Amino acid sequence: MDVESLAIPEVLLIKPVRHGDHRGFFSETYSKQDFAAAGIGMEFVQDNHSLSAQAGTLRGLHFQVPPRAQAKLLRVIRGSVFDVAVDLRWGSPTYGRHVSAVISAEAWNQIFIPVGFAHGFCTLEPDCEVLYKVSDFYAPEAEQGLLWNDPELGVDWPDGAGASLSTRDRSWPGLRDLSRVFQYDQGR
Repeated sequence: MDVESLAIPEVLLIKPVRHGDHRGFFSETYSKQDFAAAGIGMEFVQDNHSLSAQAGTLRGLHFQVPPRAQAKLLRVIRGSVFDVAVDLRWGSPTYGRHVSAVISAEAWNQIFIPVGFAHGFCTLEPDCEVLYKVSDFYAPEAEQGLLWNDPELGVDWPDGAGASLSTRDRSWPGLRDLSRVFQYDQGR
């Protein structure tokens, strides 16, 4: 697999090898051994699957706070998304900054978002299906979010972003109003 660090180096773009022939293809999309060799050594405990019917559906920016914080490994099995990760690790040189990437079934790529980041995506096509692994179980009491269009973040969402957004995702606080629950650990 090919692993590339984005502008915030802890967020990784991953492209698994895909073997194809006249019958179709085969790909190992996750191997604990290969991911550990790439520096992604946590255990994933839950798989999630979402379908977004409309292009322009925005989900996020979500995170869970400690002790139930989650890392995520996300891939798209149908369609494409504009994916965003925002650094919420207080003391980090990239605190409050974001990285983005297009993740698509066609490109056969994935994105790894570590603990300490808010995460969200906007669908670029109708009927997008997204699969993602998380490193802790869903815990409603630990779930929080960051306002997707907070001007302080400067995310350049695609045209139509937010056309379809949940009421909850419209009501999250901006970066200035978030509790500083994640601390940057330079040794990690």
